[in-house]
Amino acid sequence: MATLAPYEKRHKVTVLGSGNWGSTISKLVAENTAEHPDLFERDVQMWVFEEEVTYDGSIRKLTDIINTYHENVKFLPNIKLPNNVIANPSVQDAVKDSTVLIFNLPHQFIDNLCNQLKGHILPYARGVSCIKGVNVTASDISLFSESIGARLGIYCGALSGANIATEVAKGLFSETTVAYDPPPMDSSRTATPKGPSPHASHTDLTSLTALTEKKTSSGGKIKLRALPTDYPPLDHTTLHTLFHRPYFHVHVVSDVTAVSLSGALKNVVALAAGFVSGLGWGDNAKAAIMRVGLLEMVKFGHAFFPDSGIRTQTFTEESAGVADLITSCSSGRNFRCAKMAAEEKMKLADEGSEKKSRSVDEIAEEVLNGQVLQGLGTAREVNTFLKSRGREAEFPLMTAVYKIVQGEIAMEDIPEMIQMH
Repeated sequence: MATLAPYEKRHKVTVLGSGNWGSTISKLVAENTAEHPDLFERDVQMWVFEEEVTYDGSIRKLTDIINTYHENVKFLPNIKLPNNVIANPSVQDAVKDSTVLIFNLPHQFIDNLCNQLKGHILPYARGVSCIKGVNVTASDISLFSESIGARLGIYCGALSGANIATEVAKGLFSETTVAYDPPPMDSSRTATPKGPSPHASHTDLTSLTALTEKKTSSGGKIKLRALPTDYPPLDHTTLHTLFHRPYFHVHVVSDVTAVSLSGALKNVVALAAGFVSGLGWGDNAKAAIMRVGLLEMVKFGHAFFPDSGIRTQTFTEESAGVADLITSCSSGRNFRCAKMAAEEKMKLADEGSEKKSRSVDEIAEEVLNGQVLQGLGTAREVNTFLKSRGREAEFPLMTAVYKIVQGEIAMEDIPEMIQMH
């Protein structure tokens, strides 16, 4: 049993999002907060987008079901959540007085969520983004962790790895990577503020004297408020304690850029792996795709985030890099939908049918109940970005995937497209 440490306050944790991965993260984090009362408040707030669901023959609010029966029956059925996971339909109430915010929701909802959070979070709160992907436009590319940080005026790291939510929720062994580069003033921690912790709604961030700037991967700066010294430090050790479980091994690094990029770009590579597998080209072809894909992921990171402290080893040694790539190219939804498209094309060809096979978009719409497949969106966004920079030729696999999903080339053209690698 942990003993109380000489800190007046403990970290309150809020998970923003309650899908299958959000509920899974809430589960393992709550297990850890209960075991470490010297560092964390016991209860973990989980913000839930309220809806009514049918349970045991009656229509009830999802939050009521979770808090009564400790199960997210809609998004993570048949998995018991710890009783210290508190489902909260109010996002503002869920984040009140929280020093650790874990973002775990679809990326298209980030902007709206940040708008709702402004003025309701502690000015020295810290974040961890579990959102895989990057924010790409024709002229710019940024990490979701940094987008969140810039919008809210806080520092935000990232969590990513070879993590299939249902497997983690069942306690099956896996590992992940937490990327967190502690702001310098959180490490120095020389002065303890007097009085109660201020609320963001009562604090003008522009007038605070305990501010410092932290550079982003793109060269911008975010003004940050130091974490008061009456809290335990939020460093690699504390974050490891928060996320690590006997069944969920955590490696904490400082390379937020590579961890975030890997989570996005591996989905594009997985589409290519699905194409060659569906064509029946075997494991050798898939291995070649994975090798080339990993090379392009590394090259992309160094080319467009040169001053971020990005490390090749993060791609090649971490769960967020090569391990997540392997999983995504073996059983992920991007791989499966691309493989189905290729198999359908081959079947129609063998039958001599003139019927046109379905696109990956059409298959994804059917299989994912209308959801957009992440790899498709990333492939298109990345190509728009590369094209605007005149650098498509430097990333032939990513370019090939884009042209295939757009119908400009055939799946069978992949070997010719990547032969210079």
